[in-house]
Amino acid sequence: MGIEIERKFLVASEKWRSLVQRSEHIRDGLIAASDDRKTRVRIIGERATLALKTKRVNGLREEFEYDIPMADAERLLECCGNSILQKVRHYIECNSLLWEVDEYEGILTGVILAEVELDSVDQSIDLPEWIGREVTSEPPYSKINMLRSRQG
Repeated sequence: MGIEIERKFLVASEKWRSLVQRSEHIRDGLIAASDDRKTRVRIIGERATLALKTKRVNGLREEFEYDIPMADAERLLECCGNSILQKVRHYIECNSLLWEVDEYEGILTGVILAEVELDSVDQSIDLPEWIGREVTSEPPYSKINMLRSRQG
């Protein structure tokens, strides 16, 4: 079990693109979601995982992530129907933090969000110049709500 302390931002410019150190394609399938809790299947490169995330309380949530066989992940993705997200995740080290910039494809083409995981809720961060408004607690930027708004 891990504790997830994550902040999410819009990007303010394209300047992040020149800072990317590596990128990888991700397919996420939402198996179940309720009251800010979710179960997700993910294929990222040659790795397949199943993750369960608890409700966020005071900026923290517990995350349980397990490797699963690729065939199981592919089958679970088939069961997700329209709740599959595809994105390219770009990794950028900046100001001693690892930023993940997710550039969505498919139904969410055009959506680009930057996330950073922190060691504590009150950890101060120096925002890179290409980071825009924080959307961590804004419901329209949760994955389930982004999906629903585009399927609508």
